[in-house]
Amino acid sequence: MKKSVFAVTLSFALGSSTFLPLAAQAESESIVYSAEWDTPEFIGEEFEAEDLDGEDKVWGFLEQHQDSFRIDGEVRDHFKVLDEVTDRETDMTHYRVQEMYEGIPVYGYQQTIHVNEDGNVTAFLGNYAPNLADNDKLTKKPKLKADKAVKEAIKDLEDEIDEKVEKFEVKPKGNLYVYIHEDESYLAYEVELNFLDPQPGRWKYFIDANSGDVINKYNMLHEITGTGTGVLGDSKSFEVTKVSNTNYTAKDTTRGKGIETYNARNRYTLPGTLGSDTDNKWTDGALVDAHAYAQKTYDYYKSAHNRNSYDNNGAKLISTVHYGSNYNNAFWNGVQMVYGDGDGSVFRPLSAGLDVVAHELTHAVTEKTANLIYQNESGALNESISDIFGAMIDNDDWLMGEDVYTPGTPGDALRSLEDPTVAGDPDHYSDRYTGPNDNGGVHTNSGINNKAAYLLAEGGSHHGVTVTGIGRNDTAKIYYYALTNYLNPNSNFSAMRQAAIQSATVLFGANSQQVESVKDAYDAIGVQ
Repeated sequence: MKKSVFAVTLSFALGSSTFLPLAAQAESESIVYSAEWDTPEFIGEEFEAEDLDGEDKVWGFLEQHQDSFRIDGEVRDHFKVLDEVTDRETDMTHYRVQEMYEGIPVYGYQQTIHVNEDGNVTAFLGNYAPNLADNDKLTKKPKLKADKAVKEAIKDLEDEIDEKVEKFEVKPKGNLYVYIHEDESYLAYEVELNFLDPQPGRWKYFIDANSGDVINKYNMLHEITGTGTGVLGDSKSFEVTKVSNTNYTAKDTTRGKGIETYNARNRYTLPGTLGSDTDNKWTDGALVDAHAYAQKTYDYYKSAHNRNSYDNNGAKLISTVHYGSNYNNAFWNGVQMVYGDGDGSVFRPLSAGLDVVAHELTHAVTEKTANLIYQNESGALNESISDIFGAMIDNDDWLMGEDVYTPGTPGDALRSLEDPTVAGDPDHYSDRYTGPNDNGGVHTNSGINNKAAYLLAEGGSHHGVTVTGIGRNDTAKIYYYALTNYLNPNSNFSAMRQAAIQSATVLFGANSQQVESVKDAYDAIGVQ
């Protein structure tokens, strides 16, 4: 049953913002620069190469952009063409290229270059690390032999699992790379250890080719699927880690740098104890929901917007459930998610609401992009953006918190994007709250922008203005693009209007229905 909204003042909290924006700004619309390296990660300028043959198109294109990549000397010394594939259906030719340093491949730093049917290069995608020679840890020749690196990896593995591995499924060998890890560049051997006994494992090791030290390691076979029952009695599947035959932990390493869910055991210490289960059939509903919904939120941002976690760099998602005693809130504290169990009257365990989880994790996305200041109009936009994406990810209605708010009272919810006024919030700029409470009305005034988002997606008439709906997907694209590219810490409602118009123009064209509907939606809420 769809729920109506009951007017309350309590709402999802937001911890203090401590992050600065990381979004790289392109010098032009056709070139996007890496925030990490300040070199192109996307080039959309067409390069006329019809007079060049085969791989010469690649080299001509890279030489054209040599300065952008900050390359001194011969471009061909810095790349190697690995593969060339022609798509007969589109007549496109796709090249895969590998960054090189002194003839040694840079691990993971590959690029793709695309040539259209006319023989011109149309796009470049990938990452290039410049000035590797400036790093003191990087040498041109290894002091350690490959077989010694393999022995060091095996020794460390057996210490890690506290057992001896008698047989490897594939004979381990050391492959020499330049390996970039935590802002340092190393000459390193990549070693893969693949085995079935004493328990299946496929460990990847990176061994310093000079010192023999372990730079990094991880197991690619440790993840399995767990099942459990959420707070509302629904069954869920999610990725966990198998530690032993009788110990599974709420740790997922398949997404970004991981998703981990902890149990505070009704204390106020974070993060608490990593969630665990003995038979991989999980019964802690609050932990099941928090873990599964964090994965679902990650998956939404990755699939819908190609965003890799909240920082777009795979940041680990940490959640803690059972925080405090009868704690009636959920919040993002700048580092992790925290969920109270509620008191059973105002709230049930707050992780049971997918829109709650998505709302809070979107605060983290906002911190890493526009970093909207949590006061006054910018703060109201901060809350509204979280509500919008909470509704988009939940994707069943335009209510917020309906699954967790006042469990003993059917038919209510915390807020409504469709009709903010039923919770006592304004749906028009002329009715905005201008007092000092609630950080200048960050929750109250969020209803104004929420109404615009609802009208944009669903259409309708409001204050004498009729809006043609463009659907949830296009609406989400516009708000995500605005958040990550146009809004800034002090953006107000007028800036939100312009950001949405510009985003719709870039995404769909200046004369599109999407642009017209954005203008109408903001006219309808009285924002110019």
